Amino acid sequence: MAELSLDQLMFRPGLMQGQRILITGGGTGLGKVMAEACLILGAEVYICGRRGGVVEAAAKELTDAHASQKGGGKCVGLACDIRVPEAIAEMIDTVWADGGALTGLVNNAAGNFISRTEDLSARGFDAIANIVFRGSFFVTLECGKRWLAEGKHASVVSILTTWVWNGGPFTVPSAMSKAGLNVMTASLAVEWGNRGIRFNAIAPGPFPTEGMTARLNPGGQDRGDEPADPTIPLGRNGEMRELANLAVFLLDPGSAYVNGQTIAIDGGSHLQGGGFSRLASWGDAEWEAARDSIRAANEKDRAQRTV
Repeated sequence: MAELSLDQLMFRPGLMQGQRILITGGGTGLGKVMAEACLILGAEVYICGRRGGVVEAAAKELTDAHASQKGGGKCVGLACDIRVPEAIAEMIDTVWADGGALTGLVNNAAGNFISRTEDLSARGFDAIANIVFRGSFFVTLECGKRWLAEGKHASVVSILTTWVWNGGPFTVPSAMSKAGLNVMTASLAVEWGNRGIRFNAIAPGPFPTEGMTARLNPGGQDRGDEPADPTIPLGRNGEMRELANLAVFLLDPGSAYVNGQTIAIDGGSHLQGGGFSRLASWGDAEWEAARDSIRAANEKDRAQRTV
């Protein structure tokens, strides 16, 4: 269901009218919430994901929830497997043909699961790296080449984790891939900044979602009921509106002098360590139970993907 309303956002109605935003992995979780915020504020929003039925349903749900709102925008769902560069190019062509250049991109698509690193297979590593690292880069490149050729200004926001600073034990493929996006953000902020394309990133702390629970806390409670990690100085998990407000700020031209930054929104938890280091105490039985739970979540997802 829809998460947000205009009164939960920090910005004036219609702020994002005229903006065109693509959010990868926008059919669920954090991506869907960011899409909703942009939609409420008047943007034309495109959300993509491997599960075509999920992104199309999410786009319809958000449109139905906010279509009657004065100053609202539109939301379009597109099936795309960003592990495939040719599929990315086709999707970006479709978006450009539907109204011209994007003004913003959010690299949000991700995959993750907890595992002892010695238990990882090449397939398991690639399942994460091909989405988070390669996929996000190729989406950025496909948009960037068009922006540069057309002389357009744009803002790119990548969703990272605080592991890019202090490591990610038991989530090494994700930590490595997110660190790569952090370097991409800093590098292209310099390379393309003087051509009107800004790069920034957000490093969220705990914002419980269904996907997070299924693969990072297998067997845990449903989304929204996750207890706060005791390492969070503020003593609570993040609220979706807080992440949405930060994403809107970085996407909007009003933040035009912010470039090359990775901003943590985690209640200060990364300053105290955080992460999954506590799992070092698990034995074989706990890891086997976690693997079984993660496999079940993966099978459920596969059933929803567009063939």
